[in-house]
Amino acid sequence: MKVETLLPLGKVDPGLRAPEQALDIHRVAEDARLVEELGYDGLMVEDTKQDPFVVMTLAAAATTRLKLGTAVAIAFPRSPMVTAMTAWTLARLSRGRFTLGLGTQVKGHIERRFGFQWSAPGPWMREYVQALRAIWTSWQQGTPLDFAGKHYRLNLSVPLFTPEPIEHPAIPVHLAAVNSYLCQVAGEVADGMRPHPVCTAHYIREVMLPAVRKGAHKAGRSLEGFAVSIKPLIATAPDAARLATRIRDVRARVAFYASTPAYRACFEAHGLGALADELQVLSRAQRWEEMPDRISDEVLDLYATVGTWDEIVPRLLARYRGLVTHAEFSIPVHDAMDAARLREMVEALHAE
Repeated sequence: MKVETLLPLGKVDPGLRAPEQALDIHRVAEDARLVEELGYDGLMVEDTKQDPFVVMTLAAAATTRLKLGTAVAIAFPRSPMVTAMTAWTLARLSRGRFTLGLGTQVKGHIERRFGFQWSAPGPWMREYVQALRAIWTSWQQGTPLDFAGKHYRLNLSVPLFTPEPIEHPAIPVHLAAVNSYLCQVAGEVADGMRPHPVCTAHYIREVMLPAVRKGAHKAGRSLEGFAVSIKPLIATAPDAARLATRIRDVRARVAFYASTPAYRACFEAHGLGALADELQVLSRAQRWEEMPDRISDEVLDLYATVGTWDEIVPRLLARYRGLVTHAEFSIPVHDAMDAARLREMVEALHAE
């Protein structure tokens, strides 16, 4: 079992699948056991095409050591009470191995996909986490629930619907963040932060972490044990020929992120506001095929870690050493040789 304070990356958390593969709900237990056998510290899953809490339930039941978490679940469409109950159940099932990762989503999704009224996400998320903490405290300590905020008024606690105390009630909460305000909120109320993949090492160091410290100072909290978890943009392959295809894919991903207003700050921090404007015009015109060519090798190197399987581990370490505590990384595993190779890479990250 890996200790909790390994550095520089501390934890290595893979996704459940290779980039080109869709998550197969029928194979979650098998995949999770493989991840545990390969020596990983944790396993994360996102909230996209399948319910992340269902996936984590299957993974928790199939493993004994592996840390588990959502990276991230969208908070606002789920009431704090619903999320609190789900996380409580997973904490019990996993015997304390579950981390609740939460994200805000953008206005269009909140209003037009989920059908909720939009509100400023930073203050909303602060209140959401505070509501979760109040609910969990009430359940664990048997005290009356009485939480009042702008978005939530929670004061009804009925024995039939109140869970029993659990062995591991201190469920870690990590918040996805890009802008400095949400980073500050993470410092105020959360146990960790998940920078978006487009957040560069420079942006994390110079913008995000100072905001986290500001939030912690405002709340009078210590940041001891505070996690910084990232799923980096990575282009890697066994050899240079196959790497070229991965580079094209990641170049397109960077172009898409640059065209998205929610991530503009990550590009402005590197003097690339004009590039973001240009790509936004192309995306609105749906001229997607023209966008990757706007991402030069220099820009690509800012936002993505690129290298063959022999090169990628030292390059990840060079980029994130001493900066993040958790990083998601994997290569496709099609046979025993791939598994052995990935095990070596995980060991190399840990050994550093």
